[in-house]
Amino acid sequence: MASIHEKKFVSGDPAKCVGCCVCEYACSMEKEKTYNPTKSRIRAVRLNPFVNLAVACRLCEEAPCVAACPRDALEQSQEKGIIIVDEEKCNGCGWCIEACDYGAIQLHPETRVVFTCDLCDGEPKCVEWCPEEALDFTTKDILSQKARVAIVKKLFVEALKAPT
Repeated sequence: MASIHEKKFVSGDPAKCVGCCVCEYACSMEKEKTYNPTKSRIRAVRLNPFVNLAVACRLCEEAPCVAACPRDALEQSQEKGIIIVDEEKCNGCGWCIEACDYGAIQLHPETRVVFTCDLCDGEPKCVEWCPEEALDFTTKDILSQKARVAIVKKLFVEALKAPT
């Protein structure tokens, strides 16, 4: 299986996300042919009045959702890391939903079977349609590098402000 650091996933930047929910609509249209956020594989979450975040599957190594399923209805793809749901085995018990640290698994409102992001075959529509460019299709290594660069820039700005 590819390393967790090599797998690409959809990442949301709370500094850019305005909570418009276009990602949810793009996803539900792509996957369900309807504009219905309850059928979306990504969730726009308002953390407080000023902070929003889009949440999708993070392709955990040794995914807890897979381990939690008592019916072996979930499997993690060896190649891409996506979670595959066997709809015949899933009874909608929700153990996988509880096990997900990111809240990235939902119960379909009609079929009562769980579903999660499958990355749209490597071209996530949510990323494509995000008007604020708050979503990125990236790896954990690239995300970590961006965080380090942002912290160094912030430290540099603070150092310039400090009295000499």
